[in-house]
Amino acid sequence: MTDAIHHFIEQYGLLAVFLGCVAEGESAAILGGFFAHQHVFVLWHAIVASALGAFIGDTFFFILGRSFADNRHVVGLRRRPGFRRAYRLLNTHPDIFVLSNRYIYGMRLVGGIAAGLSTVPAPRFVILNAISSVIWAVLFSTIGYVFGLGAERFIGQALLRHERLLVGLGIGLTVAILAWLIARQIARHERAKES
Repeated sequence: MTDAIHHFIEQYGLLAVFLGCVAEGESAAILGGFFAHQHVFVLWHAIVASALGAFIGDTFFFILGRSFADNRHVVGLRRRPGFRRAYRLLNTHPDIFVLSNRYIYGMRLVGGIAAGLSTVPAPRFVILNAISSVIWAVLFSTIGYVFGLGAERFIGQALLRHERLLVGLGIGLTVAILAWLIARQIARHERAKES
């Protein structure tokens, strides 16, 4: 069973990192770095998958905001907590917002839509988004890689390869749950401020 899990992660792990980074991403990028430390795949592959996923995700949301502003799904996203704040920040400091939006948990989706609705030129957004995506991917994948070093020392050298993979999956799940709880708390706080 654990060999099947290991084989599955080897075959589809980078794809999962890429898709996870398209959606939100921090936990996927960290997990990619952790698995790179476990020699499941190479660290720079995890960084490239994370950067591409982050870049494509934000560009997709930018295009949604720019080209489909009246679509009911985009209108629904504009009603999400934090959208007004993101739009206000974007209009006051557009370059800084595009470069830093992905670091504010829960703002990435609404930030991409807000950027698409703003007057930020598309080429400028693409360049800033690419720079931000690469820096973000290097940072979070490296955190996962370094955490892998710490986890190996903490857990000990005695763990077998399949046990390390299961520990990695557990760490990824824990990070995802913590991120979800934090995002939920931020959303509640934003709703309370908007009321």
